[in-house]
Amino acid sequence: MPAAKRLCPILSIIFFLSFIPLLADGPETRHYSSDWPQWLGPERNGKSSETNLALPWPSSGPKILWRTPLGEGYSGISISGKRVFTMYDKGDEEYLICLDLTSGKILWQLQTDKRFVSNWGNGPRVTPTINDGIAYTVSGRSKLYAVNISDGSILWQQDLVNEFGGGAPNLGYSNSPLVDGSNLWVVAGGQNKNAIIALDKTTGKLRHSSQSDHNGYSSPIMTTIAGQPQLIFFTGSKISGVSPANGQVIWEYPWKTSSYENVATPVPVGGDRLFFSSAHAEVSGSALLQISRDTEGSFSAEKLWGNNEMKNHFSTTILHDGYLYGTDRSILKCIDVKTGKMQWQQRGYGEGTLMFADGYLLVMGTRGKLGIVKARPDRYEEVAVKDILDGKCYTVPSLAGGRLLLRDTREIICIDLRKTN
Repeated sequence: MPAAKRLCPILSIIFFLSFIPLLADGPETRHYSSDWPQWLGPERNGKSSETNLALPWPSSGPKILWRTPLGEGYSGISISGKRVFTMYDKGDEEYLICLDLTSGKILWQLQTDKRFVSNWGNGPRVTPTINDGIAYTVSGRSKLYAVNISDGSILWQQDLVNEFGGGAPNLGYSNSPLVDGSNLWVVAGGQNKNAIIALDKTTGKLRHSSQSDHNGYSSPIMTTIAGQPQLIFFTGSKISGVSPANGQVIWEYPWKTSSYENVATPVPVGGDRLFFSSAHAEVSGSALLQISRDTEGSFSAEKLWGNNEMKNHFSTTILHDGYLYGTDRSILKCIDVKTGKMQWQQRGYGEGTLMFADGYLLVMGTRGKLGIVKARPDRYEEVAVKDILDGKCYTVPSLAGGRLLLRDTREIICIDLRKTN
């Protein structure tokens, strides 16, 4: 038999075997492939690209795959591959923890600091950022870590207070780190041009620093405005655009709040516009900025509208099809992004958090109620609701592989949103 003819059956077998993992995963591979590797997901906008989810769930309620006891803390949940990462308190100590996504089994945990105690809630706040096999996170007392996700070993660490002169925030350090290329961007809160810093993500060495401002509690994002990539930082007394090339501020807009409580993440809305909000703003609760660039390349920021219709406390608003969905303190609302005009409002979730997936808002109430609400501007339409948790819930839901991860100050749970057919 000629060599070419002998080779054909072998190649056919290899080709078939290469598809076995895909066939085994079934609908999960087709629809549920995204990780949730950082604060508010892959794009830091609270939106999942997963489709064909089992929403709404049957009248009996959603299927809970596992529950794992946890401690105090409000850190978000990151998911990378089959691993889950978050932070919590146990006894007098704080930990970064890694669990198995399939079973909820604890794979490892690393002590990161002493327990952070506050009248407004104890425990860590930062959501770990997972990038290239490393978890980057910050303790409630401002200690920064780069950790190998395979075994929890520390690669490098920095004390942001001691190294950069910033004061630890009164309500606990809450700014989740952002990776851009080889840089790790962190809010350090220093007053000597060290408020915003970029570190080499591999070594932890300082590359850029700028601004002098209080920390605030908002996590940065990366976007493109007027054709230029830029980082958006919402620090204690202003919102600003920062050049990723050198860390220098290219525009800023003052925004004062009591106790520097700028918490929610800003939301790019297209057309070089940016929405942001605070619950304790001195002028108004939220605003829409137009960011412009002149012929000489200089940027400026102009407020298009500002009102008190959407005063985000700690929950970030979600943009979908030209409308903003979020919590105005303890009221779930939809507003028109162009005008700021309210479209509808609904009570019942407290100062809850929310994310978007497959045409729905997944709303996690502060007392453990999980609601599924259609993302539509003409009316409020709740299609399913279930009391899921018993403790205090300030943590935004996370979704990856068709599995929804939720937590309170007592436990973390995994809900199966994969369809079976």
